[in-house]
Amino acid sequence: MLLGLECVQVEAVERRPDRLEVKVSTPWRLMGCPACGVVAPSRGRRERLLRDVPHAGTRVEILWRQREWRCPDPACPRGAFVEQVPDLVAPRGSITTRAVSWAIEQLRFQHATIQGLAEQLGVAWKTLWRGIEPVLERLAADESRFEGVLSLGVDEHIWHHGDSRRKGPKELTGMVDLTRHRNSKGRWVVKARLLDLVPGRSKKAYTDWLTQRGDAFRAGVGVAALDPFGGYKSAIDDQLQDATAVLDAFHVVKLGTTVVDEVRRRIQQETTGHRGRKGDPLQGIQRLLRAGAENLTDRQLNRLATAIEADPAHEAVYIAWRCAQDLRAAYRTRELADGRRRAEKILASFHTCPIPEVARLGRTLRKWRGAFLAYFTTARVSNGGTEAVNGVIELHRRLARGYRNLDNYRIRMLLAAGGLNT
Repeated sequence: MLLGLECVQVEAVERRPDRLEVKVSTPWRLMGCPACGVVAPSRGRRERLLRDVPHAGTRVEILWRQREWRCPDPACPRGAFVEQVPDLVAPRGSITTRAVSWAIEQLRFQHATIQGLAEQLGVAWKTLWRGIEPVLERLAADESRFEGVLSLGVDEHIWHHGDSRRKGPKELTGMVDLTRHRNSKGRWVVKARLLDLVPGRSKKAYTDWLTQRGDAFRAGVGVAALDPFGGYKSAIDDQLQDATAVLDAFHVVKLGTTVVDEVRRRIQQETTGHRGRKGDPLQGIQRLLRAGAENLTDRQLNRLATAIEADPAHEAVYIAWRCAQDLRAAYRTRELADGRRRAEKILASFHTCPIPEVARLGRTLRKWRGAFLAYFTTARVSNGGTEAVNGVIELHRRLARGYRNLDNYRIRMLLAAGGLNT
């Protein structure tokens, strides 16, 4: 009862200074040859060492007295064979099935590492991974995990940075399930989960993955969130014709903030002939220009006004900042209809601005008009869940000190980011 393995019975327990040894066996039973079915006589038992889940900080070793038989039929090709107990251990395995499940749970929910878990079990890294890998591969191959996806996010991901030991592309495309569910309080929430990682960052990479999912999957996707990358937008237009493409709000606001920085640096160079230095008016407000106007104190607003009034040329920086604030305000409105009106006003005005950086942003938004305005007709769908999944991936990559094998990286990240039905 204390061991918790119903498939075996305990014969003896011995506690040693560094481990707990538990000797187990299975009850006697009549056994027929798996090949021919003839009743086989017993050849006795052999002890097999297995590693189990640690108990109270102590390593646990199970000594399994495994039964052996020999087929009495001389014509049978099977000869000798041993008992197999799948609930205890996989064939040829050295780690119990329970320990493998425990290790998988630790990897997913406790941010553990293979090396750390291997040390707790008293085995080598490769030994533990040999037990975990086939389980994760089987879960990753289960197509049922793609069912029920109504909202889909996509983003690029860098899995290694120029390391010659790693083969294959360093850029990957990640697909994330952004479907909303009702929580216990009746509110709609997004529990983002990683669906897959495929090599490359292109229209082809995304298109091929969508094609592999089949017609039923593509027909079920009603909303597709993305960053402003034309390759992904083309794949959505080709494969998800019935879905609404939504440009991510965070990246749109970031484009506006980038425009303000570009204008500030240009005006700084034109008025002073050098990059920003301590004491320069525009250098002192660069952080204020990246903040939302509603978050600035009166003192900070006064600093901003003083820097702008220091030179007539600084007026361009203020105009760019106001444009970025208007873009941000469109997403912050309580009523979506009001936000859409603000967004349409931005589309109608930004591209006519005499400031070239703002005009370029206006042309970009007009090019993405449908996806830009879709935010206000899809109940504020965004790619934020995809960015959250990327954060989980980055965390587990740092814990493991990087990965060399892309296949191992894929299934480990699917596990960590909730893409496998464990």
